[in-house]
Amino acid sequence: MRTPQLALLQVFLLMFPDGVRPQPSSSPSGAVPTSLDLQPGMDGGTLQSSSEATATRPAVPGISTVVPTLVTPSAPGNKTVDLFPVLPICVCDLTPGACDINCCCDRDCYLLHPRTVFSFCLPGSVRSSSWVCVDNSLIFRSNSPFPSSVFMDSNGIRQFCVHVNNSKLNYFQKLQKVNATNFQALAAEFGGESFTSTFQTQSPPSFYRAGDPILTYFPKWSVISLLRQPAGVGAAGLCAESNPAGFLESKSTTCTRFFKNLASSCTLDSALNAASYYNFTVLKVPRGMTDPQNMEFQVPVILTSQANAPLLAGNTCQNVVSQVTYEIETNGTFGIQKVSVSLGQTNLTIEPGASLQQHFILHFRAFQQSTAASITSPRSGNPGYIVGKPLLALTGDVSYSMTLLQSQGNGSCSVNRHEVQFGVNAISGCKLRLKKADCSHLQQEIYQTLHGRPRPQHVAIFGNADPAQKGGWTRILNRHCNISAISCISCCLIPVSLEIQVLWAYVGLLSNPQAHVSGVRFLYQCQSIRDSQQVTEVSLTTIVNFVDITQKPEPPRGQPKMDWKLPFDFFFPFRVAFSRGVSSQKCSVSPILILCLLLLGVLNLETT
Repeated sequence: MRTPQLALLQVFLLMFPDGVRPQPSSSPSGAVPTSLDLQPGMDGGTLQSSSEATATRPAVPGISTVVPTLVTPSAPGNKTVDLFPVLPICVCDLTPGACDINCCCDRDCYLLHPRTVFSFCLPGSVRSSSWVCVDNSLIFRSNSPFPSSVFMDSNGIRQFCVHVNNSKLNYFQKLQKVNATNFQALAAEFGGESFTSTFQTQSPPSFYRAGDPILTYFPKWSVISLLRQPAGVGAAGLCAESNPAGFLESKSTTCTRFFKNLASSCTLDSALNAASYYNFTVLKVPRGMTDPQNMEFQVPVILTSQANAPLLAGNTCQNVVSQVTYEIETNGTFGIQKVSVSLGQTNLTIEPGASLQQHFILHFRAFQQSTAASITSPRSGNPGYIVGKPLLALTGDVSYSMTLLQSQGNGSCSVNRHEVQFGVNAISGCKLRLKKADCSHLQQEIYQTLHGRPRPQHVAIFGNADPAQKGGWTRILNRHCNISAISCISCCLIPVSLEIQVLWAYVGLLSNPQAHVSGVRFLYQCQSIRDSQQVTEVSLTTIVNFVDITQKPEPPRGQPKMDWKLPFDFFFPFRVAFSRGVSSQKCSVSPILILCLLLLGVLNLETT
């Protein structure tokens, strides 16, 4: 079946003179692209300058498709043209209703050109460039509506390439590797000064970039400052006030404050006063600092919870701020549109060495999103799980992250718990202080401590499971202790260990596998105690094991070999020719030899 194609290829090559035949594209390692660009509608001899790019070698010579692996910002392949890409699933969109940093295909970012806000685009969030190349000598004039460039391969042959706008291309591109051979070239192109001089006066940017500090304005004092998110520093976790909040960086921090004289700090320390967390406005965009009094650039901070001023009542400091939660709504390059804050307050007893632990939460979401979308828990993958992301659990219609035990400094069980991370085996333990209660209440308390509150009932099969779609969740199997195996009548069987077994596997294409959960089982181990024993505490343990049950397909086999079958009378002309005399053999030997050589050449081409 392939013989006619080879014959046509030989005839096609014979039609071109030497030096005009189509050449294969160059490899990325040895290619040196030329700084020439053939624009649509321009003659082949009139070339204009363009950015450099490197193209990969195609599998078949002639007309081929190549993928540039290095493109400068001026190249057409490095621009995001589509506002919403054609890929049905954005793999890095892990937070519904919010803009994920450096995820250039996230619809919630509302960015026409994501690279203006993000420092880079995550792999899989931008379209891989596709180039169709032929020998440049074959092109006299280009009428292509697509961007075109001329590349130079390692042999010094120019390749004319057209950037094809193919919507069926996937969004997965191979990242360029940095090694000793290309380090100097990349350093010369992307390198620069490590630090920027502080004496350079630059005008403020027109919009926030991801990670930029958020500007605030205090109208009472006409002072521009930054939105702070105190964070813990050192072993004691002391509050560092200078930690700025980053734009689009949703995170939570916890720190501790120690007071030498809480009686005086109760009403004087601004960190304890609720008003200090909302008595300012937020600048919508950085350029608002040129005219901060302009109300167009100011966004007020809306208080959504009850907040009272600190009050010293006897031996107690009341209404002390213990938690601050900011909800910030953004609209791409249009900046911050809405800011709200909710506060949690508590009371502190005035005593020597008094301390307070504060929690600061910052959450970004897209502007004008529905309430249901804003409270949806973050995804752990889209669609498949990402290693290190939380394992999603479901109880009723509420989804949350599965957790395991966490101990305090003295080894006792803490109210806070560790998240179960997908693909990460873990073990944790703590000591639970028991209260006087009957056996059933004691068992219930320990069970709740082991698996957490509420008790997980289902686990998400994929990382983007919707709580409303029950088919995307699998039920957790439980194996409790066997009560009938105990011969002691006056004994109480209490659980002391929980092992969480998670079976998972990769599904889908080998080029883009997606991790999903096949099943989850809770295995409890118990020990018996006598009712007469005065047990004050019990050691609890939680173990998490992830088991990979992926069944990989068989490796692809080679191409089928041609099974040549000749007709039964194929050699009849040869026998007739050799059966004749010497005179007739002289006349027929030449064409017979040519025919045999031709058959051998075809057979060699097919086998190679």
